[in-house]
Amino acid sequence: MLTGIRVPDLPYPSGKTAPESVPDWRPLLLSCWSEQRDERVTQVLRSVQIQWSVRQVNAAYLSDRIMDVFLKTSGLHTSLISRIARLRFWLAWQLDSAGDNAFSELILSWLDHLQEWRGWSDTGGRSSRVLLEQLDSLVIAVAGSFESETMAPLEDYCRQWLEDADKRESQVGRLRERLRETEQGASRQRLAEQVARAFVGRALTGRHLPPVISRFVMNDWFKVIKQSVLAEGVDSELCRHANKILEWLVWAGDPQLSDQDRNRLYQVGEQLGDRIQDVWRRTLGQEMPASAGEGIQAVMVARIRGETPELTLALPPDSGFTWDNRWLALDPITPSDYERHIGRWFVEGEGAKEQRRYFFLLLEDSQEVLWTNGVGVKLGLQAWSDFKTGLGAQALRGLPEPTPFGEVLTETVTLLSNVCKKQQQQRELAAREARAKAEALRREKEEAERRRQEEEAARRLEAEQQKAVEEQQRLADEKAEQVRLRKEAEAIASRQVEGIALGGWIVVAPDQEEGEPQRLKLAVKIAASRKFVFVDRLGLNRRQFIDDELVNGIVEGTIRVLGSSAEFDDTLSRVVGRIRVGRN
Repeated sequence: MLTGIRVPDLPYPSGKTAPESVPDWRPLLLSCWSEQRDERVTQVLRSVQIQWSVRQVNAAYLSDRIMDVFLKTSGLHTSLISRIARLRFWLAWQLDSAGDNAFSELILSWLDHLQEWRGWSDTGGRSSRVLLEQLDSLVIAVAGSFESETMAPLEDYCRQWLEDADKRESQVGRLRERLRETEQGASRQRLAEQVARAFVGRALTGRHLPPVISRFVMNDWFKVIKQSVLAEGVDSELCRHANKILEWLVWAGDPQLSDQDRNRLYQVGEQLGDRIQDVWRRTLGQEMPASAGEGIQAVMVARIRGETPELTLALPPDSGFTWDNRWLALDPITPSDYERHIGRWFVEGEGAKEQRRYFFLLLEDSQEVLWTNGVGVKLGLQAWSDFKTGLGAQALRGLPEPTPFGEVLTETVTLLSNVCKKQQQQRELAAREARAKAEALRREKEEAERRRQEEEAARRLEAEQQKAVEEQQRLADEKAEQVRLRKEAEAIASRQVEGIALGGWIVVAPDQEEGEPQRLKLAVKIAASRKFVFVDRLGLNRRQFIDDELVNGIVEGTIRVLGSSAEFDDTLSRVVGRIRVGRN
């Protein structure tokens, strides 16, 4: 993949790079790491005028891709992401030099263990500074790895980090358990406190009661109600009896309520003392002090007699007593509603100002979310209703589940491997198409050359045919000219033959080259048979010729007539010469 994949817009070399000409990029990457530059490795490669190898460019791209995906899915704080992201320089160097051995199990474990700090926020506190100091040490470790050209410095750093994390985890476990127990007890206390306040506040608000009843309710009976809720819960029989006695006290002490039903007032006054003592005993596990109920008994006697005691406002505005009626109407929360949130991180705010909180526990008694920093330190409480409202309004956002670095690495490499294979297939297809196109072009050129040769051959044939026609025409013309000339010569020769008189001489060429020409004299001329009889000068060696033979002989030059005029002789010579030239 490091040598085969091609990504658009990356600074690949124009051709193959010889091994001895591959530039050393380790000093450049070390400089970027030491300066803690927030750049992608591919951007750094583009910023310098150096021709990098294909393997270096792809290693830079792969390291950028892996770190971008990991940090995007890690859920870490942006301040941590910016620091961890710079490991891309070291990763690019390792991918180029070590390939699939770029990661050891120790380094992978450390990268996965960074999820421990998903809840880290840059609060400026001590725990926040501790992590930043550890990451400052990372700068030194990675620089040492660059300088020594080994993983050893970084692996030593990761090993120490994981050992410290193991020690911290054992401490955190005990701290979390202690916090759970403490907060669950406090939750029951708050529920009892708030329910008691709600019962008392609802009963006393707006009522004018004898001060003795008001003091008894606020100082004594408030504790009884609170303890009944704490001991047996809001819906218990003991809590209902305690609240019912509170209502009887208010009803009996307020003339506006009880004067209208004297018979019931008598019954309540008769039973109230015993009921108060019974509930007190059951709730607090002891007898009610005599001093606590003396005033109540006196007021009840006075009210039964029809007397109206001195009345005051039961809850004056300056009393400082607060209560919330919602605690009396808490809807039950089923485990399926909150269990999916336990153990998750939630974020409030944006960017560098975001704050992260860990949903450690839902305190079911008080229906409150217990927020921690993930290691057992309490950050605060939030009502369950407010939590749901925050989620609905997106003021509170849950962090997605983290993706382990090893999974990111595997998925990224697998994806890019598939891309690499697809690109190789495309290149092979393109090569086949190019070869097919070249073959088609070659055949096309061959076909064009064949057609050109055929056309040229056709032109040559046509030219040869034209030349043959012209030659035939020329020969025909020459033949006609020869015929004409021969006729002309024959005509001249005929006139010459006709001009031979008896006793005229001719010269006949010898039959053989070494022979001598023979001079003959016309002895007899027979007109009827057109024969000419010649003899030599002794009258011997008689030879006869037909006039056509004499004409042909004269034309052919084998016979020459002697004694003719020079002009006639010249004319015949010229005609015979042209005949011979025409033959040649």
